[in-house]
Amino acid sequence: MRQLNLFLTAGLLLAAPLAYATVRLPALVGSHMVLQRGRPVPVWGWAAPGEKVSIAFRGKAYAAGLPDASGRWQATLPAMPAGGPYALTIKGQNTIELTDVLMGDVWLASGQSNMQMPVQDRSGGYQPVQNADQEIAAANWPNIHFFTAQQTVAYRPQAEVAGSGWLVCSPATVAQLSAVAYFFGRDLYKKYQVPVGLLVSSWGGTPAEAWVSAEGLAAFPEFGPRVADFASRTTSLTDDQQAYETRQRELMRNIRQYDKGYLPSGQTWAAPAFDAHAWPTMPVPGIWESAPGLATYDGVVWFRKEIDLPASMAGQPLTLALGKIDDADSTYVNGVRVGATNGYQLARSYPVPAGLLRPGRNVIAVRVVDTGGGGGITGEPGEVALRGASQTLPLAGAWQYQVGLAPQDQPAPPVPGGAEHAPTTLYNGMIAPLQPYALKGVIWYQGESNADRAAQYRTLFPALIADWRRHRQQPDLPFLWVQLASYMAALPQPAESAWAELREAQALALQVPHTGLATAIDIGEANDIHPHNKQEVGRRLALAAEHAAYGDNNVLYSGPQYASMAPAGAAVRLKFSHVGAGLAVKNGAALQGFAVAGADHKFHWATARVVGNEVEVQSPAVPQPVAVRYDWADNPNGNLTNKESLPALPFRTDTWPLTTAGRN
Repeated sequence: MRQLNLFLTAGLLLAAPLAYATVRLPALVGSHMVLQRGRPVPVWGWAAPGEKVSIAFRGKAYAAGLPDASGRWQATLPAMPAGGPYALTIKGQNTIELTDVLMGDVWLASGQSNMQMPVQDRSGGYQPVQNADQEIAAANWPNIHFFTAQQTVAYRPQAEVAGSGWLVCSPATVAQLSAVAYFFGRDLYKKYQVPVGLLVSSWGGTPAEAWVSAEGLAAFPEFGPRVADFASRTTSLTDDQQAYETRQRELMRNIRQYDKGYLPSGQTWAAPAFDAHAWPTMPVPGIWESAPGLATYDGVVWFRKEIDLPASMAGQPLTLALGKIDDADSTYVNGVRVGATNGYQLARSYPVPAGLLRPGRNVIAVRVVDTGGGGGITGEPGEVALRGASQTLPLAGAWQYQVGLAPQDQPAPPVPGGAEHAPTTLYNGMIAPLQPYALKGVIWYQGESNADRAAQYRTLFPALIADWRRHRQQPDLPFLWVQLASYMAALPQPAESAWAELREAQALALQVPHTGLATAIDIGEANDIHPHNKQEVGRRLALAAEHAAYGDNNVLYSGPQYASMAPAGAAVRLKFSHVGAGLAVKNGAALQGFAVAGADHKFHWATARVVGNEVEVQSPAVPQPVAVRYDWADNPNGNLTNKESLPALPFRTDTWPLTTAGRN
């Protein structure tokens, strides 16, 4: 996955502030920052030992405590109402003037790629949100400011985080802002007319345990060995990663000495005459970690596929499409290189000159280099094909493969599998250094990377919430999250689903006080894990915030939630909370998404109808139903809402064993 070239420089080590003899501020404390209204506000930085530091703000002066042994000082400003812009002056041996400082509400936005996804990613990594051009043109919000933390991993909690600096939301800046955070903050500003600060700290593809501190994971023995290993290391992860990358570059400069795919004859494993009949196969597309012996392998794998080309496609220019490849590839047709790309987010499409392919047997070979995380040809099946003007030859399916670079011939990364996937590393690098910046609350969009361990998430996610609150000494810190959107292929019959189990774990976390959930079950996309309708996600999070953080008990902030069931002959009656003005069916169609099972635990689709504020479900295949499930699938089609158009949360009435139980 993403290479770990995003590490902070050595200046972010805990000892770094000692090198400064004058007042210095962390990147998080600067011009355009938003300070939290209504509660004491810490302001901190570094100075020479014994140096006196003072702060002037809104006509008053405040003395900071003397710098400690690391040079760190801190002042705490009293609680103040919303307002601004103000100037803030920090004075020691030198003077720092900060301008355009606002008092308002500061929200930390964290999680994986659906939180990281910007309004419009001009690097091409993400598709833009819906109506992105119009949204950008209209994004003139001088009272919404944002700070995006640089992606950083560390063995131990860090003192600082690098980032963009505080930016003012405008058409010139909003494209790079987290889309979910932007639409959430915009809705809150429209509602309360209070300045909003959005502090974005996210990293795509990362699991929840990476965002929890060592103390927060103490109750999870499955993470203990890795946490203890990190604690015992005397070097920094930054230095270890830099040393590893230096060795990797040296290896790549001399790769032909080590890659077995480069043959002594000068040919490669891509040559049509090479005998690869004994090579094993794996499905393409897919990540190679699922293949035997490659579960933790990062390096070089050669893929080969022999094709039988119809005569009608020979002798004409063709296009070889491979979808996305993680991370870099060199692609050959009949031993001739037709293209190469570096970047796991980029789709591959290479022209094949007329005459290179001939009728009958041809060989396509792809040399894939992966530097961390999942590796391989990872796009969608329909993206892997050989295309002509009027014909397409699908290439998805079994490909032969062989490891080109033996593990003993390459340097070992400091954290196999990618440090961003390891427990504590993102907490240490991207959450701990945000303290003690005062917050109004947290929004969180994560879970996809933990779906195969959904049963574990039932305790891991509440532990994360408690961990962040404990470190901030704020037990009632509002914490809101997005329930996973629908994704992947829809199935014709009811089936078990790890994603459904993860959504249930997310819903169960509502038992934690001062929390809220925004479901995205109805706005997902089967072929894109990053739904484009982030506007509605932000709106639903804002509704949850109005209730959990702003104390508005009159707002309907959730769709219907399952409350209880009762038998009604051969049917079952379901009651719900959060029905608002009443239950409704989206688009006025027949109710969908319900399944029932008898004592045999076998589920069948059910017919369902709204009866007042209840739903009655039944199936002729289940004369004595004992359990009901709704939207229990990767990509369900349920359409139950309240009349305020908020979708019902997926649920099950049974407590039968989870398919992900025992996975750690």
